[in-house]
Amino acid sequence: MIRQPVRLDIFLDPVCPWCLVGKANLDRALADHPDHPFSVQWHPFQLNPDMPAEGVPKRAWLEARFGGKERVDAVHERLREVARSAGVTLDPDRPQRIPNTLNAHRLIHWAGIEGCQSEVVSRLMRAYWEEGRDIGEMETLAAIAGEAGMDPAATLRLLQSDADADDIAARDADARAKGVSSVPTFLVAQTYVVTGAQPPGLWAQVIAELADREQAK
Repeated sequence: MIRQPVRLDIFLDPVCPWCLVGKANLDRALADHPDHPFSVQWHPFQLNPDMPAEGVPKRAWLEARFGGKERVDAVHERLREVARSAGVTLDPDRPQRIPNTLNAHRLIHWAGIEGCQSEVVSRLMRAYWEEGRDIGEMETLAAIAGEAGMDPAATLRLLQSDADADDIAARDADARAKGVSSVPTFLVAQTYVVTGAQPPGLWAQVIAELADREQAK
């Protein structure tokens, strides 16, 4: 039994499919080890910080970036295979737009203040990847906040302002300055860095190692 909580800082973007898979794998490991020591905190990292505020059509943008339809099809099929092996529902063609995620990250920040951050992250990913909702729209984000128990009207008012936008951008820039270059990136106990959509077994090993260190004290 680990007596002291261990910070697990996670850098993500909800429009990153690898973040969806990585979170699902972590969630499975934590469910299998209910006595895990982690205190989870989510942090902003925009994959496409220069994305227009209104977003862009997803398929056309990907084909222009990755070199055509066949290349995108191959990437999407690989994502489907990885998702299936992780037990994740993922159709890369379900979302029709790639949004600017600054406002989504603001919502995640406010959810942390209200104690429902992981719930909001889960709902954002479900909304985008399973339901195809545009999580760049303020009304959609306010509705997701309401689904997680937050006040949707108050959230919408905040979204319509510039509240915490500069702070989110600064935190994103600070993460990059400290070496975060892709997501998901996990920082364990503010010391050890784990990148990518790691399998549940890796997290089980980390939990076991933390328990062993606690017992050795």
